[in-house]
Amino acid sequence: MATARLKEKYQKEIVSQLKERFQYKSIMQVPRITKICINKGIGSAVADKKLVDIGVDELTTITGQKAVATKAKNSVSNFKLREGMPIGARVTLRGDQMYEFMDRLLTIALPRVRDFRGINDKGFDGRGNYTLGVKEQIIFPEISIDKIKAISGMDITFVTTAQNDEESYELLKAFGMPFQNLKK
Repeated sequence: MATARLKEKYQKEIVSQLKERFQYKSIMQVPRITKICINKGIGSAVADKKLVDIGVDELTTITGQKAVATKAKNSVSNFKLREGMPIGARVTLRGDQMYEFMDRLLTIALPRVRDFRGINDKGFDGRGNYTLGVKEQIIFPEISIDKIKAISGMDITFVTTAQNDEESYELLKAFGMPFQNLKK
């Protein structure tokens, strides 16, 4: 099996580029992406249980890995929500599948966003992880527009070994993440 294009790019270009930029003593100090977590909250699933199954199927189709339903941890009477009710879907990607998904996200899906001017660079959490919100699942070519019942969004979190936001920003920028504002 051939290695993913972005994995190869990381090993051949990005490691040396970041090692030089941040003056790391060892290549093991160079930050890397460990996993990508995709989470889809389905708020209207309280009324219709089939929406969760549809959300799980969509995430499975997009990522190529079986997604699981998430369940409510607490009961909230105002939302008619009981503890243990399915209210979303999630999937965690690692290894080659993670690099393949990231490649499709950067080269195919994000350019399909209407009025796309780059992604916001304010989604860092202070520990080197980055979360990106996608408003429509139809930006992924795997989803057929004719078959969807409702447009829903998802959160895509890139978990890295970077120690801070600056290292993580440089890592994601090297992968080709289209940030809209350049940090100073």
